Amino acid sequence: MKPSALFDSPPRLLVKVCGLTRQRDADACAAAGVDLCGFIFHPASPRAVTPAVAAGLHSHGMARVGVFVRQSADEVLAVMDAARLDFAQLHGGQDAVFCDRVGPERVIRAAWPQRYVDRAALEAELAGLAPHVRCFLLDAGTSGGGRGVTMDWAALRGLDPGAPWLLAGGLAPDNLAGAVAACGGGSLVGVDLNSGVESAPGRKDAIRVAAALAALRTA
Repeated sequence: MKPSALFDSPPRLLVKVCGLTRQRDADACAAAGVDLCGFIFHPASPRAVTPAVAAGLHSHGMARVGVFVRQSADEVLAVMDAARLDFAQLHGGQDAVFCDRVGPERVIRAAWPQRYVDRAALEAELAGLAPHVRCFLLDAGTSGGGRGVTMDWAALRGLDPGAPWLLAGGLAPDNLAGAVAACGGGSLVGVDLNSGVESAPGRKDAIRVAAALAALRTA
């Protein structure tokens, strides 16, 4: 199956765990049933890795996602090749031209609902980008990610911006089911976990990863 087909009406919510830096964490994620694993290529992040480190981490069939902020499109493509990535998750406000250069079927475009004056403004911008991306990721705050901050999940209920989307922002075993219930419907296809399943930045906690998956599957 092509990686991009993951987002085509999945039978259950997809789970992505971002910020992997160690093989033991990739092993634990795969064992728990995680669908996508993420590697961060933003040097300022405490979870940043090099393309060589990411390439050396075996992902056991999980789709491989790279997180990019300030790189050029050519730099993104070079890292994707070097690190064996399936998707580029763009966190720098990259426009449609940038997404098309990387390849729409390979782009997960981050957006921050709290940047917009209202839901209509959010929907309008996402609708314009939808033909140029494979999936959106809606995160808490107004930039960045991985800080453990949540948002008003109910404000996203039933959102259908023209492409599938993942929910991110402070998700953890104890709030995951409630978050999905609050914002469910529309074209929500999965969740993105990071700090909520860590013992320290860049160090995933296998017990918390398994607990998050269990909470989601029984929700």
